[in-house]
Amino acid sequence: MLDNIKDKIEPLNKSAMEEASKRLDNLIKPIGSLGKLEHIAIKLAGIFGKINNKIEKKCVVVMSADNGVCEEGVSTCPQSITAMQTINILKGLAGIGVLARHAKSDIKVVDIGINGKIEYPGLVNKKVKSGTSNMAKGPAMTKDEAVLAIESGIEIVGELVKNGYNLIGTGEMGIGNTSTSSAVLMAFTGLEPDKAVGRGAGMTDEGYAAKKATIIKALELNKPDKNDAIDVLAKVGGLDIAGMAGCFLGGAFYRVPVVVDGFISAVAALVAYKINPEVKNYIIPSHISEEPGFKHAMDYIGLKPFLDLEMRLGEGTGCPIAFNIIEAATEIMNKMATFEEVEIDSDFLVDMR
Repeated sequence: MLDNIKDKIEPLNKSAMEEASKRLDNLIKPIGSLGKLEHIAIKLAGIFGKINNKIEKKCVVVMSADNGVCEEGVSTCPQSITAMQTINILKGLAGIGVLARHAKSDIKVVDIGINGKIEYPGLVNKKVKSGTSNMAKGPAMTKDEAVLAIESGIEIVGELVKNGYNLIGTGEMGIGNTSTSSAVLMAFTGLEPDKAVGRGAGMTDEGYAAKKATIIKALELNKPDKNDAIDVLAKVGGLDIAGMAGCFLGGAFYRVPVVVDGFISAVAALVAYKINPEVKNYIIPSHISEEPGFKHAMDYIGLKPFLDLEMRLGEGTGCPIAFNIIEAATEIMNKMATFEEVEIDSDFLVDMR
């Protein structure tokens, strides 16, 4: 499935984008004065192929998975938190549940690799394996497992689109996944650990140094090929990263926007971008994560988040906040009047962009 999907992703609709840009420049306001709202509206026109768009249904997809590298003490949190917090998300008690309800968004929680058997109403079972292997001792997973996880994300997006969803967010739950994300980022970019590795949920100076050393060890041992996204993902990645990468690929294939949350989500977007760079055009970033590697992942893809809330929670919490902004962009396009409609001469306008 993956090869078929990635080769059929089409460019944005340029004529719709030009039409959207022209209308925005003629709305009753200074040219370009709504800044990033205008950029979003133009991008949506390119994705949907028309200038007047409405967000019908929204959903944040949360990929839950465990990481074998936790054996190395890369997180202060016990690995059991992955399963426990996954259930809390399903109960609506976690941050993503609160923010999604506020934004009138649904949540789809996916077990793509939790360590052990877990059952709870609403949990989607796409388990590839019970957590990855320890990347500090060998590959995190096989290439077939990485591809299966990606394809699971693609399938979920396809199901959502079939059921009327046209705005999707990406989130994750998995202890140790800032380590896998940093490893993937370093494999692709060659960044030094100080620029790519953060403290995750919080670490002492000693623990932080050990985390960086573990990631370096994993990269030296596995020697991932930066020109082969699946190889990088399989050797030092995570199942949650793979699943979210599939969501981004699926969004591009089915022509719906998919929103980036924080660091782990951004690295998943980077994996999808490395598989097919056209994916970038269907991705909308949300907020600037406090994790140091986030900026480098976004810069590599060429995307700029529009929120700066000093967040670092994960779970997809940036997505429902961004949903509100994205919907505002559609309202501007659909409901603001043009100078012609209100019979005002616009010759006095100066383009300040």
